[in-house]
Amino acid sequence: MFDITPYEMRSMYRNPFREMEKLEKEFFGRGGANDFCTDIKDNGDSYLLEADLPGFKKEDIHVDIQNGYLTISAERHSEDEKKDSKGNVIHSERSFGSFSRSFNLSGIDEDKITASYKDGVLALTMPKANQTVPETRRLEIQ
Repeated sequence: MFDITPYEMRSMYRNPFREMEKLEKEFFGRGGANDFCTDIKDNGDSYLLEADLPGFKKEDIHVDIQNGYLTISAERHSEDEKKDSKGNVIHSERSFGSFSRSFNLSGIDEDKITASYKDGVLALTMPKANQTVPETRRLEIQ
């Protein structure tokens, strides 16, 4: 039987960092800062944070707020099965492990944050905190 693995496109121009990136992935795994991507949009009175978490079950995603930080964490379990009952699977790539990202909540009304999860995207609506303008007053000189 022949070995089928993902094909890596070769270019006329050699990327000198490709081998280093490959070594890093092999040593540390596929995780890292790019475990999942996020977008943050300013909607005027609130922010919308969207985190791409495809393939995660809602039960495996946790959003925690502590000490002025919001932490999104997700855990994917591996079904380390190399072949099906008939032995037909030759190569399977599934990532697994724990992933997390933290965000500073300065200027956010933490009590009014809402979350939803649909089609692999976690959406957090984070209302801005009311900015209190310092009161100006004049002191009487005695």
